[in-house]
Amino acid sequence: MPQRLMLLDTASLYFRAFYGLPDTIRRPDGTPVNAVRGLLDMIARLSTDYAATHLVACWDDDWRPQWRVDLIPTYKAHRVAQAVPGGTDVEVVPEGLEAQLPMIRRVLELAGIAIVGRAEHEADDVVGTYASQAGLPVDVVTGDRDLFQVCDDDRKVRVIYTARGMKNLEVITEETVVAKYKVLPQQYADYATLRGDASDGLPGVAGIGEKTAASLLLKYGTLERLLAAAEDDDGGVSGPVRAKLSAAAAYLEAAPAVVRLVRDLELPTLEQAGALLQPVTGDRRAELERLAIDWNLGGSVRRLLAALDQRAQPA
Repeated sequence: MPQRLMLLDTASLYFRAFYGLPDTIRRPDGTPVNAVRGLLDMIARLSTDYAATHLVACWDDDWRPQWRVDLIPTYKAHRVAQAVPGGTDVEVVPEGLEAQLPMIRRVLELAGIAIVGRAEHEADDVVGTYASQAGLPVDVVTGDRDLFQVCDDDRKVRVIYTARGMKNLEVITEETVVAKYKVLPQQYADYATLRGDASDGLPGVAGIGEKTAASLLLKYGTLERLLAAAEDDDGGVSGPVRAKLSAAAAYLEAAPAVVRLVRDLELPTLEQAGALLQPVTGDRRAELERLAIDWNLGGSVRRLLAALDQRAQPA
């Protein structure tokens, strides 16, 4: 079987599972398990349908890193439930989902699914690092457009985009990004910087929308070259656009580092992380089967175990 790495934007998936399944699915003690069930079913289906041999559940060790907030104070500010000076701010997470996160980690660990995060960084940065450094084809599973940055047809890196639901998955390649947004994946961070992203608290440049951002990057290639041209009377940038860029100068100086993925984190190798999918056996399998009953996980555990049995390769 050809080797293929699957990288999960895990929070994106368990949020989708939580809102996609009724929270009336509960353990005997009343704790919801809809996100646990949904995530396990997603992993079982995705790893099978896309023939993953290696899989990493990339984790938000810090969903709102302070260094990004220092650059753009509005970054994800609307999602802060409680500010923690000197620590990680508490994200707005439904109580029913919060209670399931320890269960999710426990079940993934028992299933032998690698979980990798990095202090002061988001799961996106873990994805960016593995996707940039992996020596095998990569599928990134996410509902976040920011990760379109990693698409690379030459290196066989693509995104399995979940925004329209698991029944309408979209495979995003470099060609797809160009067709949809008129920019290359390596230009996507500059494009998002100019356009802005309300879901992440990025204001963008007032008066510059998607079409203008794409046309400017088509002409100048990068944000850096665009800004240099805007400072030159003979740079070819129109007066109105120059005025808009000038008004947003402080934002444009800070935002690129916020939007761009970190691609050089020190992470465990795939082997060190235990990313190779293998059958679950012995005590771990017995414990998973017990939790399937005790936690009312229905057939989700069974389907995950069957997928791992099917997709695994000998070590």
